[in-house]
Amino acid sequence: MNMRLKLLLPLSLSFAFSAAADPLFRPIDTPDHIYAGGWEHFVGGGLAAFDCDGDGLVDLFAAGGSNKSVLLRNQSTQDRVHFVQDTPAALNLTAVNGAYPLDIDNDGFLDLALLRVGENLLLRGGPDCSFSRFEDIGFTAPDRWTTAFSATWEGEQTLPTLAFGNYVDRSDPDGPFRACDVNDLYRPERGPEGDRYAAPSQLAPGYCPLSMLFSDWGRNGRADLRVSNDRHYYVDQGQEQLWAMDPTPRLYDINDGWQDHRLWGMGIASRDLDHDGLPEVFMSSMGDQRLQRLSNGADTPRFEDVPYALGTTAQRPYLGGDGRPSTGWHIAFGDVQNDGRDDIFITKGNVEQMPGSAMDDPNNLLLQNPDGTFAEGGGPAGLASLHRGRGAVFADMNNDGLLDIAVLNRRAPLEIYQNVTPDSGGWLSVTLSQPAPNVNAVGAWIELDDSSQIDTREITVGGGHAGGTAGPEHFGLGKAKDVKIRVIWPEGAVSDWTKAVANQRLTISR
Repeated sequence: MNMRLKLLLPLSLSFAFSAAADPLFRPIDTPDHIYAGGWEHFVGGGLAAFDCDGDGLVDLFAAGGSNKSVLLRNQSTQDRVHFVQDTPAALNLTAVNGAYPLDIDNDGFLDLALLRVGENLLLRGGPDCSFSRFEDIGFTAPDRWTTAFSATWEGEQTLPTLAFGNYVDRSDPDGPFRACDVNDLYRPERGPEGDRYAAPSQLAPGYCPLSMLFSDWGRNGRADLRVSNDRHYYVDQGQEQLWAMDPTPRLYDINDGWQDHRLWGMGIASRDLDHDGLPEVFMSSMGDQRLQRLSNGADTPRFEDVPYALGTTAQRPYLGGDGRPSTGWHIAFGDVQNDGRDDIFITKGNVEQMPGSAMDDPNNLLLQNPDGTFAEGGGPAGLASLHRGRGAVFADMNNDGLLDIAVLNRRAPLEIYQNVTPDSGGWLSVTLSQPAPNVNAVGAWIELDDSSQIDTREITVGGGHAGGTAGPEHFGLGKAKDVKIRVIWPEGAVSDWTKAVANQRLTISR
């Protein structure tokens, strides 16, 4: 299959790379913003990253909880990460827990799904970061406490399938424990005027989800819905969930190979770390962080924990003097040194005043070693904030080829860190584009061959904790000067392998 490969802003940089450079981040001056509120905002606190004004730089939308949410416009130069607050009226809202960007109507402008305590919103993006409610696709939302979201395209739909995860049922007089709400699934229906959303169907039972992710876990051609649930409120009888997206969705169970997993699930992310072409799944929690892999290949959804010796558990603070268990929230994968190995960033922070959990709980930066194990690098890298971290963004904010970090904190200021790692390796930034519907190719797979290994990347919407990123896929290349790349598009069409030179931003069009 043919594809067009377009170079954007080519950089003629020469990298000195003999070994992995020690990562280094510098805090930058950031517009004042705090995520706050009572118990309905103990969880949530998501950040969304997306280019809403078409200048090639990712802007940030930050939930506010009881404070108003804000939009931060990106005015960075290649030498300096810089944001200014410029919030349109449509985004100047309270009761927002988080947000996810995606192009719902395939018009080239990224839209926003807002998760709220109350009515969730779908906001249509327009020129120069303008937003308005969708009025013509039939979407209505009940009054719930929503804390999780994911989206995918199924078959020939012109609108995406949307999943909203709802936390505790606030109307239950016997709550909050054992009072988890049901979750809502919106599948578009074909009508004489095109696809529209009817009232949602319910995914029940619900076990108080804090993260969801549509993913083709076995690369079988269909995205199923992984749900990570908070055991603190379901208390018993619950577990982590994987919904098979049949015409009538059903839960995978022991007969399918699914194993019971119970944890205080907070965030979720997936990435192929061992280069076998199948994604591992990482879930943050109170206590152990759970990295799991498929134990039977792609045959069944049987996941097992990776060995403790891999170094991904991150169960206690690594500095600050508090020896109680950690509380993990947002999880993001990315190569901070561009050494060709994905690292892991995890935000940490006590829910509020939980006495069994650490109060001084720094964010983690787990650096991948050449042998595939991970070692903590957050302290020396300058990322060991002791605020109550919640949502995060891991993206190249100034287009210099290095991944920067933003963290939204509970009852403490938003933090943004510029990656200033010296002597880093090469990189490639890849954006996919295809004709409508699903113009950003959600569900596609990118394969990148650097002659020593093949990196595999799935394009998804969801996961993290209450917020996500819509933008280029970043690959660290180490010492490789050129690579081969191909795309397996949604519905399975496969492009030819194409050569790409390091240190470029590419758009690959179907």
